[in-house]
Amino acid sequence: MVTVKKQRGESDDKLIARFRKKVLNSGLLLEYRERERFKSASEKRKEKKYRIRHLISLEKQRA
Repeated sequence: MVTVKKQRGESDDKLIARFRKKVLNSGLLLEYRERERFKSASEKRKEKKYRIRHLISLEKQRA
């Protein structure tokens, strides 16, 4: 759980920005999106294979 306390003299916009940054860094949104619906084991395997293929293609482009 991410908590942010308002600092002295901090505007609401800065507080919201700091909160948003903490949420992104903690990976909370990614976890939520993954849990949003049930994924079967075969779907997870397909995603893993796709992720690996994608990373390999990125490495080839860099070289």
